[in-house]
Parts: sequence; C-alpha cells; structure tokens
Amino acid sequence: MIKFNAAVEILAANPDDEEYAPKISGVAVPWNVTATVSGGQQVKFLPGSFDVNQKAAKLVENHDLTQLRGVVNRLTDTATGLEFEATLADTRASRDAVALLKSGAYDSVSVGANPTKFKFDKQGVMVVSKADLIELSLVAVPAFSDAVITEIAASADPEDDENHPQDTPQEDQVSEAIQAEAPEAPATHPVSPLVYATARKEVPLPTAVEYLSAAIAGGSAWHQMREAIKAAAPDVITTDTPGILPTPIVGPVYNNFVGRRPVVDAIGVKAMPGGGKVFIRPEVTTHTSMAVQSAENAALQSGTFVVFNNQVTKAAYGGYVTISEQDLDWTDPNVLSLILDDMGRIYANTTDNVAADNLASGATTTSNFASASVGDPATWASWIAGAAATILSASNGNLPTHLFLAPGVWQDLLGLSDTADRPLFPQIGPMNAFGQLTPGSTSGNAFGLQVVVDRNFASGTLIVGDASGYEIFEQQKGAISIDNPSTISRTIAWRGYFATLMIDSSKFVKAAFV
Repeated sequence: MIKFNAAVEILAANPDDEEYAPKISGVAVPWNVTATVSGGQQVKFLPGSFDVNQKAAKLVENHDLTQLRGVVNRLTDTATGLEFEATLADTRASRDAVALLKSGAYDSVSVGANPTKFKFDKQGVMVVSKADLIELSLVAVPAFSDAVITEIAASADPEDDENHPQDTPQEDQVSEAIQAEAPEAPATHPVSPLVYATARKEVPLPTAVEYLSAAIAGGSAWHQMREAIKAAAPDVITTDTPGILPTPIVGPVYNNFVGRRPVVDAIGVKAMPGGGKVFIRPEVTTHTSMAVQSAENAALQSGTFVVFNNQVTKAAYGGYVTISEQDLDWTDPNVLSLILDDMGRIYANTTDNVAADNLASGATTTSNFASASVGDPATWASWIAGAAATILSASNGNLPTHLFLAPGVWQDLLGLSDTADRPLFPQIGPMNAFGQLTPGSTSGNAFGLQVVVDRNFASGTLIVGDASGYEIFEQQKGAISIDNPSTISRTIAWRGYFATLMIDSSKFVKAAFV
C-alpha cells in the first residue's frame, strides 16, 4: 500500500443535525510529485491515477485500520491532484481527532493506496498510473510538502459526554458494521505489496533505559519503541559496504582465438623421426624405361632408376611466459589452465601458417586467371579443368584432389550463381549441382574437389592440387615448466618440432590473377 500525506480542511456540519458529523477536505495526492515513502521507495502518481467513483475508502489515524474515524465520501480529479472530502463518525475518538485537527497537531492526511498499474523510470521512481484508494489517514508529517489540511469545520462541540454517550461497545459495533458493508473485493489483477508513503521522520536512537522500559511495559509502548528504532536507523547502501561486496566471475573465460589448422588437417601429418636435426625423405626422380623389343634376341630397352634424398630440416616452434607464484595460487579459475589453452591455440595457428606459406611458395606451376571474370562460373570451370589437365600430364598421371583458397577467393567462389541466380553450390543439392559450400564451414566441395579455406593464405591464393605431393612432419612436445626460486615464479613453455616438404610440385597449379 502506498501512503501519502495531503492537505485537509474540516467542513461544518449542520448544527441542527442530531448526529455529530464533522467533515474534512483537501488534496489527498498531488500529481507528478515524487515523494519517498516510509519504506524508502520513491513514488510518483500520474493524473487520473485513481477512480473517483470507487467504493468509499476508510478514514483512520496513522494507517492503523483498527483506529477507524470515518469514511471518504467524495473524490475529485483536479489539474493539481486528487481532492477529497471525508466525514468523521460520531465517536469519542473522532471528537479527539477533531480537537487535534483544530489545534494543528494533525495538519495532513496520508493515503494508503494499492498500485495496480505502474512502472519504474531510469531513476528508480515508481510511476503509478492506476491505483485503488484503500484508506485515508490523519497524520502529523506529510510525505508531500503540498499535502496539508486546508480547512477544518464542524458542528458545535457537545456540551458534555453525558449528552453524547459513546461507549466502547457502540464504537465497536460501528466499526464492525463498516467492515460488514465493505467486504474485501477479490483481486482481479496482480497486486503489488502495499506501499506506505508517510514521510520518514528523523528520530534519535533511544537510550538503553528507554529501550528496557518500553520492553517491560509491552503493548503500545513497545510497538512505538520498535517503530522509533526503525525510523532512527540509518540507510545502508552498497557504497557504504564495498568491503563485503563480492565481484563474481562469470566463466568460463572467453577466448575468441580459433586454433584451427585447415591446411595441416587437409594434408595430414607424418611422424617425425626422433634423432638428428636433418632427416632424409627419399623420392624417385628417374624411373626405369620400357620399350618394344626391336627383334628376336635383340636387347631390351635399357634404363636407370634414381632415388633422390630430399633433406628435411626440423624446426622448433614455441613460446613461453613467466607467472608469479601469487598469480598461480590466487587466481580463480587458475591462470595456468588458461595460459596452456591459449598456448595450444597459438601454436596450432603458427604451424598452420608455416604450412600454408610453404604450400603456396612450393606450387611453382602457374596458370592465368582473369580477375574480371571471378564472378563467372564458366571461367572457374574452364580454369579448374585446365589445371587438372596440367597436373594429369605433368605428374605422371595423377589427378587433383583439393582446392586451396584464401578467404577472399573463397568468397568469390561461394557467391557464384547460374543465369537464373541460383547458387552454384547449394546446401541442398539439386540436379547437376557443381558442389556444396556453406558460409558456416571452411570446408566443402566444389567442382568435385575438396575445398580448403585457410586465413593464413596470402590474399588471392588459389591452388588446385593433389595433397599427396606435399608432406608435413610434426612432433608435438606440449608444455614444459620450471620453477624460479629467486623470484618465486614459474616459467612455462609450449613447443613442438615442425617441418614441411614439397616433394612433387608437379601435382599443384597456382592461379596467377591478371
């Protein structure tokens, strides 16, 4: 429930009425004014927030529904706020309340409202556009500075209590009658917790003697003491407690570096011998000869057989970092696992870059490709067919298996379409498709060749080849570490041996864009 303080006036009842029925009126809620309610929430009501034709709300003291004083019998929407008129019941407590109103002890009212439609602005203020008025309370200090009693008027006070006897049972009967006439309506929408907008009072903390006295007395004295303690207690917000605010880490740690090796994976890795810096990879460079016998008993064709010793030099690739012992012990997640993961990714990319560069430089046979025709499927088909024929002729009958591409050339290939603007390499292959490529994968098939896209290729790289003509050797050594006592740190390295060999360049044709 939201409770706001508002302006009030007392209107005179007809002196000739048999019943003592003083009235008060004023502004219950000013529009578009922000106030801090007793719970600390800031609230603002928009014009038209309340239904002026709703069932009459209760008039009580200090938001205590056990202290009924009358009913709110009129609500009026104005340009500045919600005006009201309330009638006090003819009870002893009501006459006491009127006396407090006349003396100025009560100079405001506070509304108890149930917000049914609201939102929070960027400053955290609850902006209410619809609410139900539950009760109106007589209070001494308003939450809104504009919420003050404007007029108090009543019939002449009774001469003495004997002329207007009011006993407790009758007052209870009146209260019960009001409650019976206004049963609680069932909720038809989500109901927020009731927020009370009574202004917060600056109250000093009680002494130990005052606290113990109230605890012993119990009842209302203890209730008032508890409320006083709540009012006097200071606000504590996050800026006051930085020392106990945890800083959560949302894991796992994000690492966007992809350690993929398209060329290495496509070619495959051969085991590297353990001994020696250089090892021999034999290659047949001269083949035997065959020919028809010229005549009976004539000598057959003579020939020779040459095996060349290709020398492959091992190369070590790796890197290291030095981590303090404090960093190893205090980090969570442990920094060591993060570093090893990153080292593995970077090693993979570094060695793949070596493989891509050596493949491009080792493919010495070239064939011109018209740059202006990279979007023409016919030009692609013609160039690849010519490259395949060159490999077939020059490499003793071998045929290409792979199509190696830099990202930009792969983009051109992926974008090819026929004369009806249909993709040349669709994911779902129709009849007579030239292959299958997708932007979500660096592999695929085009013109019957396995596509290998590698970001480590130089721009404009386009190679058709037989993967068996290029060899890769590797011995992964992984991580190694050593402690440094003088600096209480640990040095960690990641390393491996890697080497490549273009053993048969005749199996590759590289595009020369012109």
